[in-house]
Amino acid sequence: MKLIIAIVQDEDAGRLVSELMDNGFGVTKLATTGGFLRAGNTTLISGVADEKLDEAIAIIEKTCRSREQITASTTPMHGGAGGVYVPYPIHVTVGGATVFVLEVSQFLKV
Repeated sequence: MKLIIAIVQDEDAGRLVSELMDNGFGVTKLATTGGFLRAGNTTLISGVADEKLDEAIAIIEKTCRSREQITASTTPMHGGAGGVYVPYPIHVTVGGATVFVLEVSQFLKV
């Protein structure tokens, strides 16, 4: 048995939970916060039989696609006697999923 820990963007979480559950996978949803954009994300945890691992990973890949987003930079621009903060738009890639697969030595449902 494997334990999948998938960190996904909030925008993808609802669809992914539905897809996993529709395909017979149990899933636990945890609200978490990312460090880079300080945006909300979701961590999903799912216990999966070894023979179903590839199917679960395929659902995650299909549902959680990367995309570009425009955000304001957080870097101050220095000039003259003092620093000036002038935000400017930058393109960042968001979405997708960070997936960890761990071996499970024992699983109990009590």
